[in-house]
Amino acid sequence: MKKIGFLFLSFLFVCQGFSQEQFNGLDMSLGNLSRLSDAKTRSISPENFTGEKGKGGMADPARDKGKRNVANAANEARELGRGWKVNPFIIIEPGETFTMADIAGPGAIQHIWMTPTGNFNFSIFRIYYDGESDPSVESPVGPFFGMAWNQFSPLNSLAMTVNPGSAFNSYWKMPFRKNCKITMQNIDTQPMRLYYQVDYTLTDVGSDEGYFHAQYRRSKPNMTSLHTILDGVKGKGQYVGTYMGVGVTNNGWWGEGEIKFYMDGDDDYATIVGTGTEDYFCGSYNFENKRTHQYQEFSTAYAGLHQVLKPDGLYGSQMRFGMYRWHIMDPIRFDKELKVTIQDLGWKSGGRYLPQHSDIITVAYWYQTEPHKKFPKLPDANILEVN
Repeated sequence: MKKIGFLFLSFLFVCQGFSQEQFNGLDMSLGNLSRLSDAKTRSISPENFTGEKGKGGMADPARDKGKRNVANAANEARELGRGWKVNPFIIIEPGETFTMADIAGPGAIQHIWMTPTGNFNFSIFRIYYDGESDPSVESPVGPFFGMAWNQFSPLNSLAMTVNPGSAFNSYWKMPFRKNCKITMQNIDTQPMRLYYQVDYTLTDVGSDEGYFHAQYRRSKPNMTSLHTILDGVKGKGQYVGTYMGVGVTNNGWWGEGEIKFYMDGDDDYATIVGTGTEDYFCGSYNFENKRTHQYQEFSTAYAGLHQVLKPDGLYGSQMRFGMYRWHIMDPIRFDKELKVTIQDLGWKSGGRYLPQHSDIITVAYWYQTEPHKKFPKLPDANILEVN
């Protein structure tokens, strides 16, 4: 009996130890929002480029007037003085790459908000971890946030939101250990204005945390009727999301193609194979509203057809679509390597599949160990341009 009592007390002691384990301030949810932590909350914006404690809003409209990206709104704040919205945005000149954030770790980015002006496909967004020279995230800013066609549409999901006024938001967790650098490159011929906020936490990062990656691809047009979303990935990780924009070049239903995930030695045949494009993006039967006989937009926590751009009868002559699928509850795990493709299929006479030549833009999102394999060279402006 004494032995049973001792074991029970030991069990309670262990349980108490687990319950008092230090919370590192990451993996937030309503369920743990009340838990206290020693993590440090910081934020970078044009009003505080370093995110340092007590260093925000220090620009002086009189002293710093005329200094680009130091007091860009000095004229507007001239009657109010220091601390009154003196530098809320930056200006990135043609050909310039601006470092939005350079953060010493360990920690994790928990939210990014921005509202870029100009051409969304000519603003190149990159993220580098732990001193690496090759980016782990590289994409035009529009496609990264699900806006490949340079037009606003509402997007409302757990991982991303795009709100009125072209307000781009990312809630992907982005852990880093030594440092994290975020840049924006303007490859347009015109200056761009950028408001932004990078919200992050300085805290311990667990040894099992992977690094967030994202990569842009475009088939313009897709002459092989097979679009590669991602290939050449080496290491251990999990695939967590796909954005896809489709510009159709023929009439009829365009989404019969199957997505395929080749992992860890798969050769001719993939381990995971979908049953159709709309099926993979968690819709069905052509995304059609059977009452109106129109495409039905939807935007949910994990999947959506958030963008249906219809021809206007004049200059907007092509039908274009945008959709997303986040593998938040069902990440696709791989141990050594990963390749992802999707077929480009429609219908032709006699009930036969039509190999299409669509304009396809994708961004793949995944976590993996570092170092990662260098990405393919990003296309030049002529390929990135949407017209």
